[in-house]
Amino acid sequence: MSDLGPLGLSLRVASLATLLIVAAGLPVAWVLARVNFRGKALVAGILVLPLVLPPTVLGYYLLQVLGRRAPVGHWLEHTMGITIVFHWSGAVVASAVAAFPLFLLPARGAFESVDPALEDVARLLGRSEPSVFWAVTLPLAWRGLAAGVVLAFARSLGDFGATLMVAGNIPGLTQTAALAIYDAVQVNDAARAGWLTFWISLVSVLALVIVQRTLPARGLAR
Repeated sequence: MSDLGPLGLSLRVASLATLLIVAAGLPVAWVLARVNFRGKALVAGILVLPLVLPPTVLGYYLLQVLGRRAPVGHWLEHTMGITIVFHWSGAVVASAVAAFPLFLLPARGAFESVDPALEDVARLLGRSEPSVFWAVTLPLAWRGLAAGVVLAFARSLGDFGATLMVAGNIPGLTQTAALAIYDAVQVNDAARAGWLTFWISLVSVLALVIVQRTLPARGLAR
């Protein structure tokens, strides 16, 4: 039953990380898809850097921003009472940053696939910009957005390197399933490693099945 702890924490971390990703990624994806501005390519490139950066490098950058002696981390701890480093919330932030591109890319593609003429018709009929987004753009883009949500959740569920750097590997507090698998392998506990690996793999496969059913094949090829 102790194995349920890391697995449950992973599910909670992945769920909260996905909420953060959607909250931040939805407006960013829309801006990248609909607004032209100087330096847009550079901004888009920086936002997808977590896909290519080594996880330890990503974790190091996060420590430089969110560490207790870093400006943002110091402000959060002493002003808001929020501790990120060596806390399970650090795993949420690390997982969210690592998985963010996997939501941003399909979400941007989904918004770009919506015909602007349909949005213009809604505006001519008197719809406000928020109304156009919620009534026209979002329903037409939902497949790509849903695929991005599932991919981000699956990536957050299995994050290892960035989580280890930011949250640490503290049993019962910050030890997610991926970290528990690593520990189990180190002490040659094949049964525990196999059990946790099975469940993480099962959730990941289910996530990929959902993506395949949600996003058309032509959408994945874009």
